[in-house]
Amino acid sequence: MLFMAQVCCTPLLAVPLPQSDADELASMFKALADPARLKLLSLIAEREEVCACDLVDPLGISQPTVSHHLKVLYEAGLLDRERRGRWIHYRLVHSTISALRDALAPSLVNS
Repeated sequence: MLFMAQVCCTPLLAVPLPQSDADELASMFKALADPARLKLLSLIAEREEVCACDLVDPLGISQPTVSHHLKVLYEAGLLDRERRGRWIHYRLVHSTISALRDALAPSLVNS
């Protein structure tokens, strides 16, 4: 699923989630449910932008495996990418990361 410009979702603890929000959140959390992808997200968050070529050594896994994990994160809407020559540069989609944080935040409505 390629992430839409509109960032979801209803906070989990505010009201029962609409099915569409539940599906979108599950897709994003599923993308994060892998230690290598969490590590990649962390490495990319350290900098404004990172070349895929600079992510192989820190993870200690093969380049095709790193590329697969980056693709999963991109398709979940957590990363944006730009091709420059033969390399792809990745950066966080801050609005998506914020939406995930907000979805898990306790609701102030019921306080």
